[in-house]
Amino acid sequence: MKSDQLFMMVFRFEPNFEYQPTAQEQKEISEQWGSFIGNIAIKEKLVSTHQLGFEGKQIFSDLSTKDEILITDHKTIGGNMIVKANSIEEATAMAKESPILKIGGSVEVRSIIPMEN
Repeated sequence: MKSDQLFMMVFRFEPNFEYQPTAQEQKEISEQWGSFIGNIAIKEKLVSTHQLGFEGKQIFSDLSTKDEILITDHKTIGGNMIVKANSIEEATAMAKESPILKIGGSVEVRSIIPMEN
């Protein structure tokens, strides 16, 4: 049996700054994410998770900055999650339950390479 490895799920979606969900929609979205994260945590596979805000700065190689988040192909990163799994296939199976997929978003699953000192 393989030992658990670490994988990062990167959640991407197309932001719609003109649409504001209703209180009921916000509640439902929050419940879906709570269930998704909770199910992974119950299996003792959750390491950490973060939701990203819409305020940000980009810093470029010439040290110039831009006051905005990166949106490419009309999508931005909404957050990430680090999980423990025996394989990338197991981590991918977990990611397929993500609520981001229900709104047309995507999840990228990546292996994590530990930094050596």
